[in-house]
Amino acid sequence: MKKYVLIIVTISIIKLLLINVYAYEDQTIESPSKGIVTMIDLGAKKCIPCKMMAPIIEELKKEYQGKASIIFIDVWENREEASKYKINAIPTQIFFDKDGKEVNRHIGFMDKKSIINVLEKLGVN
Repeated sequence: MKKYVLIIVTISIIKLLLINVYAYEDQTIESPSKGIVTMIDLGAKKCIPCKMMAPIIEELKKEYQGKASIIFIDVWENREEASKYKINAIPTQIFFDKDGKEVNRHIGFMDKKSIINVLEKLGVN
């Protein structure tokens, strides 16, 4: 029984490590876009909670294209961005209004519904 549980746990860990490794596209570092609501997800491609958010971020990028700017920044690859946005833990999501003013900040995994709720409060349909 212990061996069976160990195998399942090992497989689960491997799946988490491998899942969506490619989900975040390499991109130039973007700043909040003036004139459009922006969400920046600061994390790392190798961080487990960040990997769990990867498919959510990719879905939101597609669903909100032209309506809101959804940006991922890997702070392990771009350490200066962590200082710039004054983050202490990853993942951190920062929401900016249309004027580029920070209006909401969340630390830790954030599910899709919660992200959508914040975007809707900022007037994004």
